[in-house]
Formats: sequence, C-alpha cells, structure tokens
Amino acid sequence: MPRVLVTGAGGMIGRAAVDHLLASGVPVTALSNVPLESDGARVVIGDARDPGVVAGALDDVDAVIHLAAIPSPLSDPAELVFALNTQATFTVLDQAGRAGVRRVALASSYAICGLPFAPHRLTMPYLPIDAALPLQIHDAYALSKRVDEETAAMMRRRYDLTVVALRLPFVGSPSDRLASAARRYADDPLTGANDVWSYLDTRDAGRAMVAALTPASPGCHVVYVAAPTTLAPYPTDDLLARFHPGTPRPSFPGRTVPIDLAPARELIGFTARHIFEGRP
Repeated sequence: MPRVLVTGAGGMIGRAAVDHLLASGVPVTALSNVPLESDGARVVIGDARDPGVVAGALDDVDAVIHLAAIPSPLSDPAELVFALNTQATFTVLDQAGRAGVRRVALASSYAICGLPFAPHRLTMPYLPIDAALPLQIHDAYALSKRVDEETAAMMRRRYDLTVVALRLPFVGSPSDRLASAARRYADDPLTGANDVWSYLDTRDAGRAMVAALTPASPGCHVVYVAAPTTLAPYPTDDLLARFHPGTPRPSFPGRTVPIDLAPARELIGFTARHIFEGRP
C-alpha cells in the first residue's frame, strides 16, 4: 500500500493527519524535529530543511503532506520565520520530486491575505474570500506562505508534481483553542475581524490535508478550507457591516463564514464535519 510522508508530524495538524491516515490503513512516515511517539508510524527525527534527512524519510513514499513550519510570526524573529518556512518547503518538495513522488498536500494559510498579523487595520477588498483575492502581505509569515505557493508552482513545472495548497484558518480543538476564541469573539468581535471569525477543527484539518492528496484534477491548486459557520455568536452580515463596512459582498445567512468553500468541495471533496457548537 502506498506510504505517505507527513512532515511536521509532531504538530497539532500533523498528529491529526497521521492519526487519520493510520486509521484508514495507510502506512505513514512521520518526520518531526521533536521527539515523537506514534503507534504504527515510522518515525524520523530531523529537520525538514535538511536534504539528507528528507531524502531518507522519503524512502518507499508515494505522497507527501508538508506541514513543517513556524506557524506564526509572533514568537520568532521575522528572518527566521521566513527563512525556515521557505527553506523547508523548497527542500521537501524538491526532494520529493527527485524521488519520483508526484502528489503533495501543502499547508498554506488564511493569513496569506495579510490581515491577521498586519501592524494596522486592513479591510477585505471583497467577500467572500477566494483564491483570487488580492493579497495585502505585511509580515514574514504571510510572505513565507506566498513563497511556499510559488515554490509549489515551480515544482509543478519542474517535476510535474500535483500540489494542493490549503489555506488553513485558525485551527484548534473544541476544548481549548476554539472555546477560548469563541468566548473572545463574543466579548469583543473586533478580535476576530481579521480572521472573519473563521476556524477549523483540528480533526478536520488533518482530514483536509489527507483529502488534498487526491484532487479531482492534476496541477498546482490553491483552495481555502474552513468550517461553514463562524465562531462568533452573531449574524455574519451584522459583523461585516460593523467591522468591514463598504466591502463589496453578498448577504451571508446566519453565521455563514464569508469564505468560498466550493473549490475545496469540488477539488478534494472536503467538507468540515466537526462544527463548534459551544457557547461562551
């Protein structure tokens, strides 16, 4: 049976992806830069920026889920965030191409739009958000994800890889990150405006990365994934009128997330299953 390499396997989404693959009977090689225990996976400890480490981890691998990255610009120097993220992506995709791997799922980010980590308030050019949205990048993390997507496009041309880059939103579990964010958005909706109050359960994020390995068509694709509703306990139209006034948009019924999720449904058959129903 084809084996999948998961980089960043010790992270939150990495663990979910490994668990989903193993539960589906798929052999897994888990690459992590921190000690990792996994029942059933072959574990490789090393740096995703190291070509030798990655080449060894790719032994007998048919597809790659690439998650290894610094996940925000808030805790590390900007030059490190940009350099580590882009080097890891280049190395993993290049080594995959050299090894004959032709299917890659790449973790991009909603933050590529530029709003979440901008030094000043920005508004959306239009809604719903889609892959054609003009980007307003102001930080090293968002820039690294933009470069990652361009790296994927180059590797498509060089090695004929099929790559699906998923622009992931705020990810968490109901008992921790999602619950605390929901309380914060209820108390002060402005705190979620830059993310348009979007989210994805960790289990669904793992599923989405696995689904991205089998797109409906070859090529290099970029799609957004998210839960279909927001974490804020208020109507989406009311929130947008208050915090994104003047942004061209249709009406969004109820708490509908203002992100176009149709491309992910059509390309990789993904729809979120775990909807946060907790109340602040």
